Amino acid sequence: MSALERTDPDVAAIIADERVRQVETLEMIASENYASAAVLEATGSVFTNKYAEGYSGKRYYAGNVHSDRVETLAIDRAKALFGVDHANVQPTSGAEANMAAYFATIEPGDTVMGLSLDQGGHLTHGSPVNFSGRLYTIVPYTVDRETEMLDMAAIRRQALECRPKIIVAGYTAYPRAIDFAAFAEVAAACGALLMVDMSHIAGLVAGGAHMSPAPYADMITSTTHKTLRGPRGALILSKAALAEAIDKAVFPGTQGGPHMHSIAAKAVAFGEALTPQFRAYAHKVVENAATLADALMAGGLRLVSGGTDNHLILADCNAVGISGLKAQNALQGAGIITNKNTIPNDTRSPFVGSGLRLGSAALTSRAMGGDEMRRVAAWIVRVLKDPDGDGVRETVRQEVAEFARAYPVPGITDAV
Repeated sequence: MSALERTDPDVAAIIADERVRQVETLEMIASENYASAAVLEATGSVFTNKYAEGYSGKRYYAGNVHSDRVETLAIDRAKALFGVDHANVQPTSGAEANMAAYFATIEPGDTVMGLSLDQGGHLTHGSPVNFSGRLYTIVPYTVDRETEMLDMAAIRRQALECRPKIIVAGYTAYPRAIDFAAFAEVAAACGALLMVDMSHIAGLVAGGAHMSPAPYADMITSTTHKTLRGPRGALILSKAALAEAIDKAVFPGTQGGPHMHSIAAKAVAFGEALTPQFRAYAHKVVENAATLADALMAGGLRLVSGGTDNHLILADCNAVGISGLKAQNALQGAGIITNKNTIPNDTRSPFVGSGLRLGSAALTSRAMGGDEMRRVAAWIVRVLKDPDGDGVRETVRQEVAEFARAYPVPGITDAV
């Protein structure tokens, strides 16, 4: 019996139920993945107990000799992994990383260009309900109405007209490759900084399966989970010229004591991502997404932009006559976990949405390949074409649970 089972059986039981859920369902939310046992161990380590305000060699509390060691290791590994001058590994979330990046480089009221939220952008790229939309003048850009892809010529014209201080590239629901070199040209033409939020594709960048923003961006923000398979947290990468400003914007600008347990786990994850095995994983994620996309389209679903170049697929549920919310709930009942999402030029509210966002990263972490992607696609099509069918979801759920149990979840070593 574990310490948690002895002292708090209620919480222990909930965690046990979640373990079963993760083992017996197919996790296809594009922003989720499985951390390794080593990452989980570091996340739950004794560094949870330590306060370490400040930076290595300049802490406000005593007793941080080992905090300094692990944070320096995480920084060194992040710099090596992404080929950058500077790394700050203290941000605890992608939103905080983006806030710090803005605070380091612009003033309230300055103009920022980012992809509109309903087109695939993120809350922190200028949504009016977010701090970014409240503090800064936001000029959103959009995808092309016909191709549903970024139109760099149109973005350039818009940037030259509004002259933003920052252009944000990198998205939460955009299934295509991003040309960071083209964005850098646009930023240079209008005198803007280029900020890349690579939260979704960080693992693909690390593994060489997507163009790296490092040669082109002034600063790069990212979460450390998603395709990177680390702990929940974030980091900021930058050119040397912005290092001091970014560090001050993180601490004391937006955060107090860093989460040293998470930083230790980030160091582990960065070390894992530096291996040839991770590089192979990143390429397999993209390959699996393409296979899944082809199978879904063959089954009659329409995909936004006609496919994918990364780990993410955005399906238009109008093609099967239902909303994204109904699709999400029907699939959840069948043991397939996805999320509703708006699609470009959506007529439904974000709470309902016409789209369904799916990803291949977590299934790839379970060592699934092309054959498995085609089987999963068949289940998805079967459920979405008959979301209210008697027994359809129940039957598929049983099939999915049996199937899923055959593919171990990284980090969960005991049988369930």
